[in-house]
Amino acid sequence: MRLQSILAVAVASAAAVASAQSPSSSFPRGSSLQSWQNPGLKSVLAKCKNPPQPFSIPGAGQSANSNAEPPAPALPSTSAIPGVLAAGQSWKVVWKWEGNNVDGPIAGDNGTVLFANNDASNVMQLDPSTGLAKIVHSNTNTGGAVSRSKNGALFVAERGLGSSIEQLEPQRKMLANSFHGEPLECIGGVLNDLIANGRGGVYFSVTDSGVFYADPKGVVSQYGKNVPLANGIILSPDEKTLYVTNGAVVFAFDVKPDGSLTNQREFGKLQGGEAGDGSAVDQQGRVYVATGKSVDVFSADGKFAGSIPGPEGLHGTFFGGRDKKTLFGIVFYGGWGTPSARNQIIAIPVIAQGYTGRAK
Repeated sequence: MRLQSILAVAVASAAAVASAQSPSSSFPRGSSLQSWQNPGLKSVLAKCKNPPQPFSIPGAGQSANSNAEPPAPALPSTSAIPGVLAAGQSWKVVWKWEGNNVDGPIAGDNGTVLFANNDASNVMQLDPSTGLAKIVHSNTNTGGAVSRSKNGALFVAERGLGSSIEQLEPQRKMLANSFHGEPLECIGGVLNDLIANGRGGVYFSVTDSGVFYADPKGVVSQYGKNVPLANGIILSPDEKTLYVTNGAVVFAFDVKPDGSLTNQREFGKLQGGEAGDGSAVDQQGRVYVATGKSVDVFSADGKFAGSIPGPEGLHGTFFGGRDKKTLFGIVFYGGWGTPSARNQIIAIPVIAQGYTGRAK
């Protein structure tokens, strides 16, 4: 009995260590492929009724192949934006890791952060106050963004071959992996970002192809015109408006009671960077858009409120912290698709409060 007790304690201790929070150096960077990187995509596209043109990221994998630490981008100074950011505030780094990881982040419970990792095919929970993290979901098929609905359901955009929108919580199940009876790969482009609504559906962007909605039954519909650079996607606090970035333009759509979209229009034009990416909203309905080197802020009626300068490679933003008065950003630098790829999560205290009715 004593030996059995000792063994039981040892097993329990090992399990506790395995699930404990750890610094970034404890986690492997992974080697998962997005569908457009997978050699098997060719045979999938050959079976599409109208095979799309191959998608690629210019320069991907062509930078230095060394795993040497690349220089981190500088964190620039900021200026006050009335109602949003006080003077004298600065960005700080709260997480750093390797690979094409840390994407599509949202606020978690008790001031934590949830984010998806492409290369590692998992979802992590980070405590920004300690810099420690743990894996909360694995085997996400190159999951690249997460979203939690007002009702608490957690979804991930899976970018690997056999791309899909999968629900991870409260139970794990497939929501959508086809469009008009064909694999999502037949749409073309790359599955990018997503936002879940309170009806059980998910809006998602496919760069090179546009804006889509998977209803609660998993039926996928396409919306919008001339949105080839669809990327960051976010709902207003009342979920009556959907915002989608398309290059330097932010489009808005009215959301109908059944979740369908109408009345596409230009909402605003970015001022601080090159192209819009991950986005967020605050309690006042302001829209925040990462631009590659800043976070541009718009009032709820589309007026440009100001730009928060950030480091080169700033490609996503969200509110977090226990009171949702911290603005976070995600930063990519080094060589995309190479051993030198690196990423950061940065944070800055703000006056504005992020929308509290949803994780993002």
